Amino acid sequence: MNTTINREAMVKDLVIEIPHSDELFKHYRIDFCCGGKRPLHEVIAEKNLDEQSILQALETLSQNAKDRTDQDQKDWTAATYGELMNHVVQRHHGFLLKELPDLSFYVTKIFRVHGGAHPELADLHKQFHNLKMELEQHMVKEEQMVFPAIHRYEQTLDTNDYAQAVQRIDELEEEHEAAGDLLKSIRSITNDFTLPAGACTTYNLTFSRLEALESDMFQHIHLENNILFPSLKADITQKA
Repeated sequence: MNTTINREAMVKDLVIEIPHSDELFKHYRIDFCCGGKRPLHEVIAEKNLDEQSILQALETLSQNAKDRTDQDQKDWTAATYGELMNHVVQRHHGFLLKELPDLSFYVTKIFRVHGGAHPELADLHKQFHNLKMELEQHMVKEEQMVFPAIHRYEQTLDTNDYAQAVQRIDELEEEHEAAGDLLKSIRSITNDFTLPAGACTTYNLTFSRLEALESDMFQHIHLENNILFPSLKADITQKA
């Protein structure tokens, strides 16, 4: 579904289709859950808000999402180690640092509200928070130890710096595999992110953002496992 951003669009559709629009709606105290089945202009008029400002903010969020998608199309095999690592930190770590706490709130909310009727949400809650902890620890290791070592090696081409740069790569790949297993578990628990009958907007939003997290993680792991790490391991300059 591709929702056109206009005053007639339903709030529930906008919040699902436009990344982080839920934060905008929360800021303006626009109900996108139980009250989401209403056209945007109706809610804006009811709350006496500036319609043009909100429409422009939604356009900006939508364009930001498109720009991130376009950036992912770059040929990263031609990039330097530094360029690729900076992209991973800014794009993918940045996404996780913002998204994991938000998703924790939503996963917990649907578990609390709907867990009685959907006991699988208890397992979803557990597996998501296992993934959150795994990724948070993984990012710290990369940003504080591994990536700085690779940066030093790229600048010096010193064999000692090279040894430090590659010594934890196998460990990082194992952590990527563990995160991938948790993502598979989350997809299985949610039956490929299939919503139950009568699911509310928050339920819908949670599954949509979980699927977006999975997609971002696949790109993130691809850049490291398939480009950065093999390139570093094959770097012949350490033999010079």
